[in-house]
Amino acid sequence: MSTLAVGYDTSSNSQNRLLDFVPKETDSIEPVAFPVPGPFDCLTIALVGPREELRNEAARALVASGANEVHAFSSYPPSLDDMPSLLMETHNLVIIELDSDPELAVKLVASVVAAGPASATVMVYSAKADSNMLLRCMREGAREFLVPPFDPKLLTESLTRAVSRLTFEEIVQTNRDVATGRLLTFMGAKGGAGVTTLACNFAVALAQHSGQSTLLIDLDLPFGDVALNLGILPEYSTVYALEANERLDVNLLKSIVVQHNSGLSVLSTSGKLNLYQPTPVEVDRLLTVAKETYQNVVVDIGTRLDLTETILFRKAQAIYLVTQAGIPELRNSNRLISQFFKDEDMPKLEIVLNRYEGKTFGVSDSDINRALTRPVNWKVPNDFNTVRRMQINATPLALENSSVSREIRRMAKSLDSEQSAPEKKKAFSLFG
Repeated sequence: MSTLAVGYDTSSNSQNRLLDFVPKETDSIEPVAFPVPGPFDCLTIALVGPREELRNEAARALVASGANEVHAFSSYPPSLDDMPSLLMETHNLVIIELDSDPELAVKLVASVVAAGPASATVMVYSAKADSNMLLRCMREGAREFLVPPFDPKLLTESLTRAVSRLTFEEIVQTNRDVATGRLLTFMGAKGGAGVTTLACNFAVALAQHSGQSTLLIDLDLPFGDVALNLGILPEYSTVYALEANERLDVNLLKSIVVQHNSGLSVLSTSGKLNLYQPTPVEVDRLLTVAKETYQNVVVDIGTRLDLTETILFRKAQAIYLVTQAGIPELRNSNRLISQFFKDEDMPKLEIVLNRYEGKTFGVSDSDINRALTRPVNWKVPNDFNTVRRMQINATPLALENSSVSREIRRMAKSLDSEQSAPEKKKAFSLFG
């Protein structure tokens, strides 16, 4: 339910303090229902205007456009000393009416802009399209000039620009109770370790076993093979979502993913080579929106260590390190564990030993554990023919019955219960 409230507290014992936004009887604004989460949930809006009819029209237009929290003030502040600072402490968008007292309104614009952070937005609205007043307000720092009747498309665009000015940290803080999806990261100790094969099949198994909405994102740029493994032809790619960082929201993300016939949603690289390299902020924004949209978000990053500064490492529920029993893979795994997983604040590390064949090349289980400095969590057996058939036919292993698919399904099921540990122990005996 959208929030609409009004008022300043001008009582003698708390002069120039904002109210806790308790509605007054003089204001007849009715709350308008809007789905949560909405595209502008990170905006907390102060609507300042003495003209009740015009203020109410603006408030209803804001809520109808997707604003989820609008605080309407029925007068200009009684003081320009500390009131602008108090407004900016609790709002990141302030919209000021010009008509009731144009000179005071322009001074208020200047005071609010000076009091707020650079990421905050100040807009003005007026029933008169006065170009001179518009120019004055713009010089004082106002970003938008709104004129009734408020066009829904233009208002939505203005709110979108206000969101884009917020820092990523502000958006994450606002959405901290919304982003509830599990983030599961797959990375490789070395190229060719089988990260994509395991990530694809794990995501399919998780989607089918859990019955929850699940998204697989290919961040192994630029040569990710998720689309190839799953036999899909995406119209939009991961790069498209990253480049649309400033306008990416739940609705846009849902419109660009591909639905696999297993029930899995997929955001993959395209067939064309694109050397675009995203910033950590762009990656974090994509993953935050994904966590708001899906209950499970599985990400294939290949061997990209440049993503260690993103929430892929800081906020993941689990990181699956895919390795093999070869000397180079074990050496790299040891380096990664020593560098990134000694910190107690890091997410849970799950070591996946792929293409397992028992005592391979004279390397025993005890040798592997010693090299990794910790036990292996999962052992996916070596079944070259089954994996090759999957790659040729683009049919996920998780949809078949094989020793590989059974272990992958156990990995997916383990997320739902700690009771999966005995199953893992039993599974190890199949390959010992």
